[in-house]
Amino acid sequence: MNLQQPNNPLHGVTLEMILNDLVAYYGWERLGDMITIKCFRSNPSVSSSLKFLRKTPWARSEVEQLYVRNLHKIQKLKDRE
Repeated sequence: MNLQQPNNPLHGVTLEMILNDLVAYYGWERLGDMITIKCFRSNPSVSSSLKFLRKTPWARSEVEQLYVRNLHKIQKLKDRE
């Protein structure tokens, strides 16, 4: 059965894609100011952040919420590239 989710902005988007888009839009420093987690502030990398976010539901939820709130702005930036 093929279930489509037209009203779910996270459908088909991986956590890695979300993180890469947020880093491209905000940068690590600002992202670390917005969501206070160590993996964004101290020697940040995509791989270490993904490991932490996959194990920590509250942090993943905050990242996903930030992405959804700013999806329109992020898409505009990607369209310009």
